[in-house]
Amino acid sequence: MRWADIWRTGAYGLRARPMRVVLSAIGIAIGIAAMVAVVGISASSSEDLKQRLDALGTNLLTVAPGQSIFGEASQLPLEAEPMIERVGPVLETSATGLVDAAVYRTDRIPEIETGGMTVQAARPDLLDVVAGEVADGSWLTGATEDFPAVVLGADAAAKLGVSADPDVQVWLGGQWFTVVGVLEPVALAPELDTAALVGWESAEEYLGFDSHPTTVYTRASDAAVGDVQAVLGATANPEHPDEVEVSRPSDALVAAEAAEETFTGLLLGLGAVALLVGGVGVANTMVISVLERRGEIGLRRSLGATRGDVRSQFLAESLLLSLLGGAGGVALGSTITAAYAAWQGWPPTIPAWVLGGGVAATAMIGAIAGLYPAIRASRLFPTEALTAP
Repeated sequence: MRWADIWRTGAYGLRARPMRVVLSAIGIAIGIAAMVAVVGISASSSEDLKQRLDALGTNLLTVAPGQSIFGEASQLPLEAEPMIERVGPVLETSATGLVDAAVYRTDRIPEIETGGMTVQAARPDLLDVVAGEVADGSWLTGATEDFPAVVLGADAAAKLGVSADPDVQVWLGGQWFTVVGVLEPVALAPELDTAALVGWESAEEYLGFDSHPTTVYTRASDAAVGDVQAVLGATANPEHPDEVEVSRPSDALVAAEAAEETFTGLLLGLGAVALLVGGVGVANTMVISVLERRGEIGLRRSLGATRGDVRSQFLAESLLLSLLGGAGGVALGSTITAAYAAWQGWPPTIPAWVLGGGVAATAMIGAIAGLYPAIRASRLFPTEALTAP
């Protein structure tokens, strides 16, 4: 038989039993769809992270006080920020300082209920350095940083239930502050999301702030980020460089992505199990098909079909059945990936190797699952097959 005749005969065998074919193909499709969707969603998440890091930059470094050798909280010197600015590859700096105060919606709330929010003094150029954006209202300016005005982080505003309306005030440090702005979530500085940010001069005048920076945010040239990170501790606090913590916020995002990839590996394993179950279903379908069609096999053998022709026919049926399920699984997995990525606001990304690998995997499953039934069918003698009940 020619190859075209083998495939045509195999396709006819599937068309003769459409319901069984569909149910068997669904088993393969579920496994392939699970694997394509898992890899596609993971790839879409990674691409979104890559785009965010490209937009936010990976050259942001933070300097914060650590602990002394006695386990006590240390403090950055007042000169830490200007000293860091003198480092050659440093492009820009800004700072925040923790203020000993709490923020409440009204003056009727007990002082012990802080809601996990902090009050921090902020420099006017803070948003530019951390790549933050204002969701509502405006950022602290030269006209507002000297007055009792506050900008709330995204989570702080949600907890307080306020917006940046002109008449909205919050009880901060024992007096009323006017809310002039609300921030978008800040990916590289999540600590700002739960903070109430006031001007540096305002914090000193109204809240007794001691002017010591708590966190210095530093942008360095991309080629020198590692070198700058190595000298920031000694630059910020020359007397006690070991009491300074230097970090790179983008590393936390990359670490979170790595954790997601580990979880993706687990889901891929589950998808492989589903694919294996689908392959067993195909094998079972083909074995039953051989038993039911012994008369057909005997007739074809008596008319001159060789063992190789019969073996090729059933192997072709198994391959077509698996490829049918694989194509449906790839389509379903791609649809799930696109839908989930759109819901999350990610760019839908499916690596080409996943699509090709899905089809190749189903072809391999079909070949393995159909090999035994095909060999069994080819070994039936014509007389035995024709006289079988």
